[in-house]
Amino acid sequence: MQIKMALAGNPNAGKTTLFNELTGARQHVGNYPGITVDHKEGCLLHGEYKITMTDLPGTYSMTAYSVEELVTRDYLVNERPHVVINIVDASNLERNLYLSCQLIELGVPLVIALNMMDVAHARGIEIKTKQLEKLLQVPVVPIVARSGEGTEQLLETCIEVAAVKSPWAPRDISYGEDLDTTLTALVEKIADNSFLTSSYPSRYCAIKYLENDDQILEKGRLESPLIAKELEEIVESASKHTLKTLDVYPEALIADHRYGYIKSILRQGVLTHKFDTDRLYTSDKIDKVLTNRLIGPAFMLFILFALYKFTFSWSEIPVAALENVFSWIADFTDSTLPDGMFKSMIISGVIDGVGGVLGFVPLIMFMFFGIAILEDSGYLARVAFMMDRIFRIFGLHGSSVMPFIVSGGIAGGCAVPGVMATRTLRSPKERMATLLTVPFMNCGAKIPVLALLIGAFFGEHKARYMFLFTLLAWVVALFAAKLFRSTVLRGAPTPFVMELPPYRFPTMRGLLIHTWERTYQYIKKAGTVILGISILLWALMTFPGLPEDKASLFEQERTAISEGVSEAISSQLRSNSELSPEAEVLAAQLLAIDNKEKEATLRNSIAGQIGTSFETVTQYAGFDWRTNIALIGGFAAKEVIVSTLGTAYSMGEVEAEEPESLGVRLQKDQNWNKVVAVSALVFIMFYAPCFVTVVCIAKESSWKWAFFSMTFNTIFAFLMAVAVYQVGTFFHLVT
Repeated sequence: MQIKMALAGNPNAGKTTLFNELTGARQHVGNYPGITVDHKEGCLLHGEYKITMTDLPGTYSMTAYSVEELVTRDYLVNERPHVVINIVDASNLERNLYLSCQLIELGVPLVIALNMMDVAHARGIEIKTKQLEKLLQVPVVPIVARSGEGTEQLLETCIEVAAVKSPWAPRDISYGEDLDTTLTALVEKIADNSFLTSSYPSRYCAIKYLENDDQILEKGRLESPLIAKELEEIVESASKHTLKTLDVYPEALIADHRYGYIKSILRQGVLTHKFDTDRLYTSDKIDKVLTNRLIGPAFMLFILFALYKFTFSWSEIPVAALENVFSWIADFTDSTLPDGMFKSMIISGVIDGVGGVLGFVPLIMFMFFGIAILEDSGYLARVAFMMDRIFRIFGLHGSSVMPFIVSGGIAGGCAVPGVMATRTLRSPKERMATLLTVPFMNCGAKIPVLALLIGAFFGEHKARYMFLFTLLAWVVALFAAKLFRSTVLRGAPTPFVMELPPYRFPTMRGLLIHTWERTYQYIKKAGTVILGISILLWALMTFPGLPEDKASLFEQERTAISEGVSEAISSQLRSNSELSPEAEVLAAQLLAIDNKEKEATLRNSIAGQIGTSFETVTQYAGFDWRTNIALIGGFAAKEVIVSTLGTAYSMGEVEAEEPESLGVRLQKDQNWNKVVAVSALVFIMFYAPCFVTVVCIAKESSWKWAFFSMTFNTIFAFLMAVAVYQVGTFFHLVT
């Protein structure tokens, strides 16, 4: 049987020594067509197998910056050897594994020959090859090429790999949120148009475009100028973004993340070495503290709490100022527009609805700024690295950490990219368990709701309660994952490897750009989706209105109270001048009737009837019919809960001397208290994902799992809310 092998590796890694050891005198030297790089090929017999081995030029990478790199890549792509032996210097593992990462991304059938084991031992380096093999998911064979030790085992392993004849299987390495998003767009464009896919895997081709690989760019322009131009425009946009935010080009970020990926592997029990601490890199020194098994998690909790403390402390004044602005706008509109449906829609549907959401823009902005610092500095990757140990207890993969963080595991993310980020998980069951639990995180859409209720009922300790509810989201998500992994999604865990990028000092320009981009998305959503839903819900809360017979009863009450009132008092009421004590009593009575009429109108509306119909069940969780309307609106988008509560409570509001925020209205409402607030918070955190997330879950899995997520999450959240309300009420925790 004929087997074609290729030997790749860094210069001075012992590649030629191994080649000579295996082939002996059975080799010849030639040139690759049109270039002067040596072409060495040898033959050997091993049992019934006739092996042709090609010694590829020594190279540190396959980025095609040099002729050697170009030759190596072209040979692998064009000749398609049955197995590639990647010879790695065991005494310099981190640098040598950089090429291994690129071979893994290309998807070649790979065997790693861990050479110079004797030199590594002499330097006090111990390498656990089985652990390295497990994490890289490719065979690793320790050898000493100079003496021939381990070469027999290496050939046997290569023959086993070649005999399988499995197709090339490219593996993905994450390059951070910005580049991964760009890669997704590039891969879709490449795959949809079968662009260069006859030679390269789609993602590998996309990476080469991000690395500005001249050869790939030229090939692309020859194959399809139009598609090539579109890909180059996407890359140009990504380059401008990384230059503005991080002051680096994409190729530098890719290199950083590859080395971070390697460092993550080596720190997971692969490599032990008596380091000279004076020679450690700054990132390594910091990681000795921040990723320490005991101290690291404590620092993580402190940093998370500090994030919330910073967010609420600095945003308190601008949030209050913005609330006053919207109150003034509502007041001005009320005094300017004539009474009628249009005025009601503008005040209750637009100003109180959308204004309630936009009022939290300063809070969202400060939170995104804090998160941008954690992301751009490289700390979030360390959080994922530390959380891996905990995630394994609950049956999740270490790679599940990043989807959780992206979904709002720190604060202010979004479940949609979190669901999409589960693509990196190779195990279908671990991926599904992660996909079903990431919506439990406190995404950016939930933050305004949490901020509203926590600010209204626990205002003196806002940061502390937000911190506790964030921890609750993690705990519940992990136990839900354990439930799934123990029942419908049973299966063995798979190894975890992730990149640990070097620490960076974030640039102020980059922080501001990241903060504005996310805040703008929030504002845009409030001005489009939330505005449309708010107006729709206003209509549902307005029509069909009160029947004439019921409306006439309220009119009769007003007439009965107003009869016999002197002209002087009537004049005071009409002119809104300073009222006498008798006029104040009459005004209060009339206002009470108006409020009852508005509440009756709201109850009789389509939304009111729906909310009232659920009240017989939701009362066990402490939710009245108004709250039910808001929670139903939350199925569309969680921010709608705030806007709907603003609309619902403004449409039946008793006028106050000073404009009141929604939080104050809730505080004064007899149906709300601290226990109800906690019950509502628990339900909102864990009930069905928003509509867009549900669609995304369906696309990433199936509609069966999407409906399962909606049903399971809602029932689970309601049972938790009932438990909180009943226990809180039983023990008289209302204060």
